[in-house]
Amino acid sequence: MPHDTNPAGDIFGGWLMSQMDLGASTIATRRARGRTVTAAVDGMSFLSPVSVGDEVTIYGKIVSSGRSSMRVYVEAWRRNRVSDAIDKVTHATFTFVAIDGERRPRPLPAEDAG
Repeated sequence: MPHDTNPAGDIFGGWLMSQMDLGASTIATRRARGRTVTAAVDGMSFLSPVSVGDEVTIYGKIVSSGRSSMRVYVEAWRRNRVSDAIDKVTHATFTFVAIDGERRPRPLPAEDAG
C-alpha cells in the first residue's frame, strides 16, 4: 500500500522483511508445534524493488535444526500487477527458537511426532 513506500514509490525493505518473518514463523511454529521467536536474520540482500500494487509471494523451508532452534531459508518474489513477469526480490535465513509458557527455550519435538 502507498503508506508502506518511500518517496520514490518503492516498498520499504522493513515491510518486506516483516512479511518474510511472518511466513518463516508459520513454518517454524508448525515444526515446533507451538510458540517460537525470531532470534536472528542472516544474509538479507535486496535484489530488486517492489512497487505499490505488485503481488508478493513468500517461500520458505527449514534448512537445519538443533535442540531448540531451527533455520528457515526464505525467498520473496514479486509479480508486476499488469504482467506475468516475476522477479526474486530478496532472500534471507531466519533463526527461530521454540519457547515454553515462560518464554524459555524448549526442545523441538521429534520430527515424526504428531
